[in-house]
Amino acid sequence: MATVLPPPSKRQRTIIAEKAREQQDVDAIPKDAGSVRVQFFDQSTGKPTGAPVAIPVVDATVKNLELLLNTLQGNDATERVPYRFTFGADGHVVDIVNDIYRAILKPGLRTTEDTISLQYTPQAIFRVRAVSRCSASIPGHGEAILATSFSPSSSSRLVTGSGDSTARIFDTDTGTPLHTLKGHSSWVLVACWSPDDTTIATGSMDNTVRLWDPKTGQSLGQPLKGHTKWVNSLAWEPYHLRQNSTSRLASSSKDATVRVWDTISKRIDLVLSGHKSSVSCVRWGGTGTIYTSSHDKTIKLWDSAKGTLISTLSSHAHWVNHLALSTDLVLRTAYHDHTGHIPSTDEAKTAKAKERYVKSATVNNTITERLVTASDDFTIYLWSLPSSATPGGAAIKPLARLLGHQKQVNHVTFSPDGALIASSGFDNAVKLWDARDGKFLHTLRGHVGAVYMSCFSPDSRLLVSCSKDTTLKVWDVRTGKLKEDLPGHRDEVFAVDWSPDGRMVGSGGKDKAVRVWRH
Repeated sequence: MATVLPPPSKRQRTIIAEKAREQQDVDAIPKDAGSVRVQFFDQSTGKPTGAPVAIPVVDATVKNLELLLNTLQGNDATERVPYRFTFGADGHVVDIVNDIYRAILKPGLRTTEDTISLQYTPQAIFRVRAVSRCSASIPGHGEAILATSFSPSSSSRLVTGSGDSTARIFDTDTGTPLHTLKGHSSWVLVACWSPDDTTIATGSMDNTVRLWDPKTGQSLGQPLKGHTKWVNSLAWEPYHLRQNSTSRLASSSKDATVRVWDTISKRIDLVLSGHKSSVSCVRWGGTGTIYTSSHDKTIKLWDSAKGTLISTLSSHAHWVNHLALSTDLVLRTAYHDHTGHIPSTDEAKTAKAKERYVKSATVNNTITERLVTASDDFTIYLWSLPSSATPGGAAIKPLARLLGHQKQVNHVTFSPDGALIASSGFDNAVKLWDARDGKFLHTLRGHVGAVYMSCFSPDSRLLVSCSKDTTLKVWDVRTGKLKEDLPGHRDEVFAVDWSPDGRMVGSGGKDKAVRVWRH
């Protein structure tokens, strides 16, 4: 009797269907489509680059458009810049993923008779490779790891906060612990580096904030006392806003207040009170605005100079769990960039930090910070914030409401280039959205437990997520496909961070071990 082959599995059927689709797409551009006129516009300034150019439709691919734009700008072969092209039509923004024919002409948005206006934004010149192996598993903590953060200057230093009341600094190159930061008397919920890489701040369930010297591991003075309940989140003042070499730190707490500390004199500078419940997250924007989200369902904007309330955003119907700014990475790294060159004087450092911030935040010649908020009401809101919001001004309306998660949304983050938003939820999914108009792009499915947080690579091409299912997963954001599956943790993974230079990913969780991943 002949052997009967079993029917193909679901995965095999999906692969077969995808192959069939790809084969249909081959040579989908008709040879006789003629040519089309293209005019390039710089998205940050809105100014045209060169005159309109006629291109054969068959050759109007992203690669050829990049080549043409670099030629128009006079860049030689050694300094070619990769670009991302978008087309705005009838209030919708279309990404040119493969070519102009499939993106614009075939759907009927424009014809070959029209001049097509393409906006371009430069992508990262460097390319981050997907992490694929665990290079170190470092024990040391006695309880679950709740926070991980890489130094803004290099990937060789990682700080972690844990339930054993300590924070630890690890050398990720050798895979060894460097310093144990002892002083807190309860769980360390948050740990973050100052943008100039000279101080680490930790917030704890013992209601205090402590400052540490990362080189020696010693505590810098007494703990910062003032909160009456535990500290949920910390945010350093952006480097380019510092005055008279003072550095300030904002801490948000379950006691419904936000306190701004002068980290030199160890005194409270401002107390921002107005929320009615626990303040879950705080961010300090590059224009001097402090953003806070709370379990009272609101987001508040504060003036960091006077401590006054600017505006209250109340669209969510449940707790607001997290918020993120489109300029987060630039504010976190200040004057540290992929070249590794650090200016020698304080003025040059401030100038470089400001220049990087302005370049990141400028859209159509105006500095615009965008804010995204995640809530227990299963929704996400995208907000575009004017750089000159005034107290008592017109109410700020959300740019978009992002619907799709089936359970609470725990974490949101912007890609470093400000083009994408990733949201992680308790419905086991990570979702990708367009950061300009909030349009849904992909659902990244693969986790079989709640996804706690996600983090983009510095070149915005990859995303890593950590989950209750004990794994990390690396995704290709362009295709929405799984790039690498990273098992290794023995229990839930609570925290993950991708180093600002792109070399490593650090993760920690319930199994008490820090794992460092690299290519």
